[in-house]
Amino acid sequence: MYIIDTRGCIVSYSNFFNIPKIIIALDFCNKKSAMKLVNLLDPSIYYLKIGKEMFTILGCKFIKELQEMGFNIFLDLKFHDIPNTVFNAIKAAADLGIWMLSVHASGGKKMLISAKKALKSFKTPPLLIAVTALTSLKEKELKEIGIQISLTEYILKLSKLSHDCGLDGIVCPGREAKKIKFLFGNKYKIITPGIRIAKDLPYDQNNIITPKKAKELKIDYIVIGRSITMSKNPIKKLDLIIKSMQ
Repeated sequence: MYIIDTRGCIVSYSNFFNIPKIIIALDFCNKKSAMKLVNLLDPSIYYLKIGKEMFTILGCKFIKELQEMGFNIFLDLKFHDIPNTVFNAIKAAADLGIWMLSVHASGGKKMLISAKKALKSFKTPPLLIAVTALTSLKEKELKEIGIQISLTEYILKLSKLSHDCGLDGIVCPGREAKKIKFLFGNKYKIITPGIRIAKDLPYDQNNIITPKKAKELKIDYIVIGRSITMSKNPIKKLDLIIKSMQ
């Protein structure tokens, strides 16, 4: 069953809430291109991710504009610094009223605890999630930075660290999701990028899964970027993605 939004766009189907929620990564080089897509999306269905590129170009003002349109914002700046700096950065980000923000789990225990403490004064704090390993990372590249365990072991170690520090969830490749859910429970959120459907180019992603697989693995949120932002018909593509998860 199709659901049509107020703009006349297909946005969902029956059983939508039994599938991973979709976060659209607004990785554009200018506001005009971003808004061309944003204006097609229903904010009650889709979340938006603002990363380093768009935040550097357009800053906090752009976030406020999107929020005024009704969108929940995932501010994905992957904070990774000394504990005091991350504490202040997290407070500043939370002051923007965002829905979710990210830090790098590899910043260590003190940094993660400091990030969590920064949100104590907020009545409705954003979800705080930790990036474990980038989906572009290859096994051999871990060795190049001195990490001698497997990529899966590395992700599980950082997942446990983030969980123990009280974070709300992690960003990780899809293949580790089942194990992480088993170890830490369904309340521990999993956000997975590197989502591709048939015929999609992988680009620089090495750890990719399909939307259908994400549903099977009970991933909470899937982040979709170039598959949508570089599509000639992004709404049709979203339609196909949702269909594939039913």
